[in-house]
Amino acid sequence: MNIIGRKNWYFGFSLLVIIPGIIAMFLWGLNLSIDFIGGSRLTLSFNNSVSSKQIQAVNNVLKDEKLKTASPEKSDKQIFIRTSPMDQSQNTKFINALAAQFKDVKEQDFETIGPVIGQETTLNALKAVVIASILIILYITWSFRQVPKPASSFRFGVCAIIALIHDVLVVVGIFAILGHFLNVEIDSLFVTAILTVIGFSVHDTIVVFDRIRENLKKTGGYDFPKTVNESIIQTIGRSLNTSLTVILILIALLLFGGESIHWFVVALLIGVVSGTYSSIFNASPLLVLWHEISSRKKETKNKN
Repeated sequence: MNIIGRKNWYFGFSLLVIIPGIIAMFLWGLNLSIDFIGGSRLTLSFNNSVSSKQIQAVNNVLKDEKLKTASPEKSDKQIFIRTSPMDQSQNTKFINALAAQFKDVKEQDFETIGPVIGQETTLNALKAVVIASILIILYITWSFRQVPKPASSFRFGVCAIIALIHDVLVVVGIFAILGHFLNVEIDSLFVTAILTVIGFSVHDTIVVFDRIRENLKKTGGYDFPKTVNESIIQTIGRSLNTSLTVILILIALLLFGGESIHWFVVALLIGVVSGTYSSIFNASPLLVLWHEISSRKKETKNKN
C-alpha cells in the first residue's frame, strides 16, 4: 500500500470535502444559538403528539406578542422555541395565551441569555480552541525534540495542527450547511464537541508520528518517504480499530441518546471520522511533502 505515493489524491479529497463548507460559511455563516447571540429558549410539552395545529398556534401567539423567533421545532410531544430576549412577564403572558387554546400545554424549560453574555461565550469559545492548538504544537515540538534528521520536532507539531484544522473545518463546514438547510444551531455543546475532536485528532496523529520516530531511529532517515509510508501501514490497523469502537458508541448514542444531544453526537461522529482520515492520509503525508520541498530548495541552493 503506497499511501505516500498517492498523497496528492488524499490532499485533493480533503479539499473537496472542506471547500463546500468554507463556501457555506462565507455565504450563510453559522446558525448560532442563543448561547452566542443572546435570546430566550423555551420547551413546551403536551400530553399527546404535537400537531401542525399546535405549531401554528404557537407561531400566532409569538406574532401577537411581537417576538422575533426562529421556526419552532418539534419532537414527539414537545415544541422547542427560540426567540428574541423574553422577560418573565412576557413568558407568563405567552404561556397563558397558549393555555387558553390547549389545556395540556406545560412549560418544561425556559432560559434567557443576554447579548453581552452571548458575546463573551463566543470569545471564550475561540480562546479555548486557539489556546488548545498552541499548547498542542508546543507539546508535540517538545516531545519529538530528539527525532532523527531529516525530520524536525517543529515540523511534526505544525503538521499535527494542520491536520487538526482540517478536522475542525470539516465539522464546522458541514454544520454551516446543516444550519442553512435544516436550521441546525451551533450551541455551547458544539464547542465541547470541537474540543473533543481536537483531542481525538491529535491523539490519533501522535500514534502514527511516534512510530515514524521509532522507525527513523532504526533507518537513520535514509529513505524518509519510505519510512513514513511503512510507519503508516504499521499503525493503520490500530487507528482504524480504535476509531471504530468510538464510532459504534456514537452511533448507539445517536440512536438512543435523545434529542438534546443529537447534534452534539453528530458533530463528534463527523469529527472522529475526519480525525481518523487526517491522521493517516494528511498529517504524515504533509511531513513528506515538507521534506520534499525542503530537499528541493537545498539542491537548488547547492547548484547555485
